[in-house]
Amino acid sequence: MTERVLLVGGGGREHAIADALASDCTLYACASNRNPGIDRLADDFRALDPTDTGAVVEYAENVGATLAVVGPEGPLAAGLVDELEKAGVYAFGPKQAEARIETDKTFQRTFMADHGIPGQADFETFANTDAAADYVESVDGDVAVKPAGLTGGKGVRVTGDQVTKLEAADYVRSAGHDEWVIEERLVGEEVTVQAFVANGDVRVTPAAHDHGRAFEGDEGPNTGGMGSYSVPDRTLPFMTDADYEACVETLEAIVDALPDYRGVLYGQFMLTADGPKVVEFNARFGDPEAMNTLPAMETPLLDVLVAARDGDPLPDLEFADVATVCKYAVPEGYPTDPEGGTRVRVDGDSVGDADLFYASVDARNDGLYTTTSRSFAVVGTGETLADAQTQAGAALDDVGEGLRVRHDVGTDALLQRRIEHVRSLRDE
Repeated sequence: MTERVLLVGGGGREHAIADALASDCTLYACASNRNPGIDRLADDFRALDPTDTGAVVEYAENVGATLAVVGPEGPLAAGLVDELEKAGVYAFGPKQAEARIETDKTFQRTFMADHGIPGQADFETFANTDAAADYVESVDGDVAVKPAGLTGGKGVRVTGDQVTKLEAADYVRSAGHDEWVIEERLVGEEVTVQAFVANGDVRVTPAAHDHGRAFEGDEGPNTGGMGSYSVPDRTLPFMTDADYEACVETLEAIVDALPDYRGVLYGQFMLTADGPKVVEFNARFGDPEAMNTLPAMETPLLDVLVAARDGDPLPDLEFADVATVCKYAVPEGYPTDPEGGTRVRVDGDSVGDADLFYASVDARNDGLYTTTSRSFAVVGTGETLADAQTQAGAALDDVGEGLRVRHDVGTDALLQRRIEHVRSLRDE
């Protein structure tokens, strides 16, 4: 039987998922935006609000979906997986209760504390804005200030790095969030380890490194992610095997404490002087990290989904022995004051030798135009990180006016800085 798979979501992450699935199944897709890459791969595409669980369930039933994959966090927070299951459609993604490991940062930290999850950071939680702001101003040491709910990767402010304590306190008072988590500032280098989870099995993928800051040299505000890379190894050049195993142990501990969890579990870790500490968990693939992981994965993604649904052991994962570099093109002014409406001068499945994944573009009769979110990503692949970086960089050499790229993603200079930083922390 040919599986009929419904993909929910329309970003770059979902384009990568569609690309990994389309040749092995009949693919259907729904999202609020019509991603042209997904549109080309799917047998049918329905424009709808993916957090409207009733509309998604109705579409799944209409197309006879035998499986569903939920890409973004919004539908998970809305309980889409729960509603699809009630309708008899297995969805690869956590139910609303388990998705709280991402969608509620207060829950995330208290859950870790209650279950003794390794890698915990010192933290305090607040349900009162003034109390949170007063604490930020008075606490010894620098802190990471986080709204408890979803913020699209742009809600965190770190004192001693991005803002002063006074600026952070003003942010708390003015941002419009009621609940806050205030954590110790973790000093080190961030890494991501993602895992496929179902039926108690945890199948980890190679580590990736995301570049969240807007501008070259890790300057500027946080974004949804400007690019990421992986190397021909499960670790990274500034990450030891012991670091990787510690990250895996943390993911496994979360699954032990959440035995009904299914889907992708994403752990973002800071490699500190004392080993990896948890920055956050996500209940789905990272974006852009999915674009490093899926193109390099040789195990068919559909095999993972079918085993999860059928209650079978998840297959062991095989990955090509390659490096990958993903770079996003974003509209000028992104993320604080983005300017949409620029003609996008790319089309098809690739740019040069690099793969092309669309994120948020406006398809008009005369072509594609930027919106105010990330536009598209290119992924270079090579035997070495330098090869992959060269391929991705060449694809964006002539990105055109109105778009901006972090050209330093995956470069040797930035990598050496990270190697030296971790070494200096651990030699102290």
